[in-house]
Amino acid sequence: MSAELIRCVNCDSRNRVPAVASGTPRCGNCREPLPWIVTAGDDTFAEVAERASIPVLVDLWAPWCGPCRKVSPALAQVARDMAGRVKLVKVNVDEAPGLARRFGVQAIPTLMVLRAGRVAARRTGAAPAAELRTWVERAITRASAPGAPADVRSRRRAS
Repeated sequence: MSAELIRCVNCDSRNRVPAVASGTPRCGNCREPLPWIVTAGDDTFAEVAERASIPVLVDLWAPWCGPCRKVSPALAQVARDMAGRVKLVKVNVDEAPGLARRFGVQAIPTLMVLRAGRVAARRTGAAPAAELRTWVERAITRASAPGAPADVRSRRRAS
């Protein structure tokens, strides 16, 4: 797995961010949280996404898909806005057909929020950054709340 170069939104320093880490990435210069944006495929998804230490926003997309290209900047903005709280994992379904089958992807972009390796929320289609950020925040809050629906609580206990 390779590391991505991410520019710090606070001090503009370039930082090498690994796809997998035990904590969350921070700027080497100013120590502010960095957006964690990585790619994964069939062979790396478990390590990169399912075992992540923070909630994961998964983008199942394809390069030929217009709505996928449209939503990509909005997802990057959500990752920047929620730096240190969420990890964005991009999965090209053309290169990862096993994940597309596993998650029953019938339309792209398909977006999922994973908590402790389990799907906490799922949606299909593009949306503006503000709407996506609200959706991710609700999914994270709902999945961790004591009064969460039984299906969410049981998935959380199983992990």
